[in-house]
Amino acid sequence: MDINYSPLGFLISLFFIVTFLAPQVKSRAFFVFGDSLVDNGNNDYLVTTARADNYPYGIDYPTRRPTGRFSNGLNIPDIISEALGMPSTLPYLSPQLTGENLLVGANFASAGIGILNDTGIQFKLYELGARRVLVTGTGAMGCAPAELAQHSRNGECYGALQTAAALFNPRLVDLIASVNAEIGQEVFVAANAYQMNMDYLSNPEQFGNYNSSLINFLVAIN
Repeated sequence: MDINYSPLGFLISLFFIVTFLAPQVKSRAFFVFGDSLVDNGNNDYLVTTARADNYPYGIDYPTRRPTGRFSNGLNIPDIISEALGMPSTLPYLSPQLTGENLLVGANFASAGIGILNDTGIQFKLYELGARRVLVTGTGAMGCAPAELAQHSRNGECYGALQTAAALFNPRLVDLIASVNAEIGQEVFVAANAYQMNMDYLSNPEQFGNYNSSLINFLVAIN
């Protein structure tokens, strides 16, 4: 299998983080769908040029070794799992995803993946038992390293892609609001990845420890 990959895969993302909750049962299963922002090792099992199995990936991970995450350490699903008091979900292609590990959930993300026309089918997850779905919008595409290299002279983000993201995200929020209204519950939660990214770029000092900031955000939406 080969996946068309672009450096923009690091920032362009529409991913779904899903928690399934059975009626009157406290335990939860956690499922992840998306691209390199949330891939935790699936591409290690795929024939693709989008890989994170070598240095410097994983240099801040507890093992100090590459894990297939497109990150220096933990990624967002890992931090969410910690906040839920659960071990990190395993890649769906991992041979370890058997037995008790299946009860935790699974990660279906793959770096370099695109958004398909039928992506909207994910909103049918409610019918399958999903009771909390975090949907992130498009990130700051114009700030991707590849775009900066091609279009930036003084470090500014590429305006055309920034404008596209700014147009897309409000429409996504409106769509999520309409789905929740139809369901009658606040099941789907919109996360403004673009604004969070720009806030951090413009004033990183105010966020301090990034893990704490993310956990506080997760507590707020949970």
